[in-house]
Amino acid sequence: MAPTRKRAAFFDVDNTLLRGSTLYFLGRGMYQRGFFSKKDISRFVLANLRFRLTGKENGAEIKRWQDAATDFIGGHNVKEIETMAQEIYDEYVSPKLWQGSIEIAQAHLRNDEEVWLVTAAPEDMAHLISQRLGFTGALGSKAETSDGKYTGRMTGNLLHGKEKATAIIQLAQDRNFDLKDCYSYSDSHNDLPLLLAVGHPSTINPDAILRLRALRDGWPIHDFRRARVLNRLLGPIVSRVAALGALVTPRWGRSKDR
Repeated sequence: MAPTRKRAAFFDVDNTLLRGSTLYFLGRGMYQRGFFSKKDISRFVLANLRFRLTGKENGAEIKRWQDAATDFIGGHNVKEIETMAQEIYDEYVSPKLWQGSIEIAQAHLRNDEEVWLVTAAPEDMAHLISQRLGFTGALGSKAETSDGKYTGRMTGNLLHGKEKATAIIQLAQDRNFDLKDCYSYSDSHNDLPLLLAVGHPSTINPDAILRLRALRDGWPIHDFRRARVLNRLLGPIVSRVAALGALVTPRWGRSKDR
């Protein structure tokens, strides 16, 4: 009897699970610990701002910052960087996670489905995020190590675009997933190869191009940005209406008594 095929859900990270860029938060934390100069961190800030305003990823741009990060950690002890990454997660990453995305992932776990992060960000950081959230595992861009230290170079290709699809296809073979029964989530049209590699693609906080594709093909659309905007806009209005009601009600009450 053939073994039962397992199912999994694959999540992009930046702007899908996390508000903003993993590389930016990593760079910010490294700067505060003396790994980067002010000029370097200003570039990270600019890249993150452009990313957040457009919702788009640029493979060449991501690789530039990825190379910068791996270059600056070159020669540093792997354990030292792991400790620093734990601190960066607590300070910057954890407060910026989309709770709605986490709830979707947790629903998959409750259904006995594995949850994997798939990101262009450093795989070590992706593994940390996955562990902290209780997910199954993570796939990311790999920094080369030798004798317990980072060399400053990458191993293999940047996990972006088609590389994400290639990675989950290999993972499916290793872990006996049937990709036709699996799920994937992303915010970016650059991740169409990842989305199309599974039978159940979904979007979270999609960019304009991906939203059009999702509408055309009937893919689920989860947009947690809209909820935050509505809360910011409607929250003060609701508070004022409630306050006005509290002021008006006693007057009505006194008038009725008379």
